[in-house]
Amino acid sequence: MSKKNLGFLMTTLRVVMAPLVMLILIDPNDPFYRVFCTTLLCFASATDWFDGYFARKYNGVTNFGKFYDPAADKIIVLVAFVILLALERINPLLVFLFLSRDFVIGAVRQAAASENVVLMARPLGKVKAAVQMVALPFLVFGRDVLGLPTMKMATIALWVALALSLLSAFEYVSSYLKKEST
Repeated sequence: MSKKNLGFLMTTLRVVMAPLVMLILIDPNDPFYRVFCTTLLCFASATDWFDGYFARKYNGVTNFGKFYDPAADKIIVLVAFVILLALERINPLLVFLFLSRDFVIGAVRQAAASENVVLMARPLGKVKAAVQMVALPFLVFGRDVLGLPTMKMATIALWVALALSLLSAFEYVSSYLKKEST
C-alpha cells in the first residue's frame, strides 16, 4: 500500500466508523455500548492525527486530501454531536455555533477553490479539532472518570474549542479575502 493510500484509508475509516459510534443510542447506560462507542470515537480521532502525521512526513498532502480529511473530521464530530444532543449531554447552542462555523468555512473553501485557491487547515483550527477530539469521547462515555469531573471538564473544553473555532473562521475568511494560496 502506498503512503498516499494509507492516508486515504485512515480518512475513510473515520467516515465508516462514524455511524458505528451511534450504536450507543441503543442503550447509553449499557457499559458495553458506552465503552465500545467511546473506543471507536477515540480510534477515529487517532486516525486523524496519524493521517496528518504521515501526510506531512511522507509529503503526501494532496488537494483531494485537503478537502476529504476535514470532511471526514466533520462527519465524526457531527455524529458525536447528534449522540450528545439525543442524550441531552450538550448545549444545542454550542452545536449550532459549531455547525454554522463549519458551513461558513465550507462556503469560503468552495469560493476559494473556484478561484484555484486551496485553503488548508489553520493552526487554530487544528488545535480546535484536537480539543474536540479529546472532549467528545468523554461526553459520549457519559460518566466521570477516575473520580475526576471529566464531564464538566469536557463541556468546558468544548466551549474553549468553540472560541478557537470562531477565531480560526476569522483566519479563513481573512485568508480568502487576501487570496492566499497555502
